[in-house]
Amino acid sequence: MTRQIQDAYIVAATRTPVARRKGAFRNVRPDDMLAHVLRAIVDKQPGLDAGEIGDVIVGCAFPEAEQGLNVARIGLLLAGLPNRVPAITINRFCSSGLQAVAMAADRIRLGEADVMIAGGTESMTIMPQMMGNKLSISPAVFERDENYAIAFGMGITAEKVAAQWKISREEQDAFAVESHRRAVAAIAAGKFAAEISPYRVRTHAPSADGSVRITERVFEVDEGPRADSSLQALAKLKPVFAAKGSVTAGNSSQMSDGAAAVLLMSEAALKRYNATPIARFAAFSVAGVPPEIMGIGPVEAIPRALKQAGLTQDQVDWIELNEAFAAQALAVVRELKLDPARVNPQGGAIALGHPLGATGAIRTATLMNAMQRDKFRYGMVSMCIGTGMGAAGIFERV
Repeated sequence: MTRQIQDAYIVAATRTPVARRKGAFRNVRPDDMLAHVLRAIVDKQPGLDAGEIGDVIVGCAFPEAEQGLNVARIGLLLAGLPNRVPAITINRFCSSGLQAVAMAADRIRLGEADVMIAGGTESMTIMPQMMGNKLSISPAVFERDENYAIAFGMGITAEKVAAQWKISREEQDAFAVESHRRAVAAIAAGKFAAEISPYRVRTHAPSADGSVRITERVFEVDEGPRADSSLQALAKLKPVFAAKGSVTAGNSSQMSDGAAAVLLMSEAALKRYNATPIARFAAFSVAGVPPEIMGIGPVEAIPRALKQAGLTQDQVDWIELNEAFAAQALAVVRELKLDPARVNPQGGAIALGHPLGATGAIRTATLMNAMQRDKFRYGMVSMCIGTGMGAAGIFERV
């Protein structure tokens, strides 16, 4: 029997505030962050029968240790969702959260589910970075020159992009300062508030009498953006990946902790729950590029997604382009001739942070909030992916 493709709609999206590595979430587990946003997303649709959720798909770039054991299912159970709701953890590195949204949308588009939740969670505080708990690269990678770049650290790939696309240190630092400026301005204007589900952080500390003192605070504002970021300050930072390089801690994305969740429905479910959709899922694409210049991945993925959606680039009003490094973001903007004013209008990962597998879902929440507020028609989320890939997802406001 031939199935007719139907539309999938985003009904709600929420996220935690993003914490710096070893910041507000330093003692918070990734499954607890995930449970928090899962509870919050269900609460955003009054009357939702949680038992109708077809699946919970969660992205995580390092699904091991505290993020292992199918963290999607653990988070679901901790959130108190019905036992009969299944869950799966997926990994496409930095695009995992966006991939989760695309896979959830596909289940609805194929008529296999009416209600889905997608999301992402990542604690870069807990996980040993860039290697996980046990780095084990196949020896075959080093046996052939064409495979050698698979083992490159992300910083080295950024240096190679900077060299190939002739992105200067000054350009990278200026881009980073602007990312912070936009993010700080957006926070001051309250533009992130609607998408954030505040998290109550508990701290345990010993008292003089030997008892344990428990304190709580509500964490509700992203920790990364710096109002004091300046060209002068960034110019003092030394390159961290190559002795004579241009990529520094200041013009790279911040290591971060965070989680997000996105609620998707079919048209039938919209009617059943009298739900108001934010956007229609329009297109998604992934593409491969040489691993040594992985940051350029969106250059291949974005045109494919636009073709799927039947759009031209100038029709997309808002682009959430993950700033893994200023060098790669600038190279993508330059290569595709993107309008800088439409790219990360509220700052990007250099200021706001990049909790790896959660980022795609987090940036989707930011895009959905902006769509509701500013009433533009088309928006996009895109990012580069380790080992040489790019991803792009397009959404249409309804």
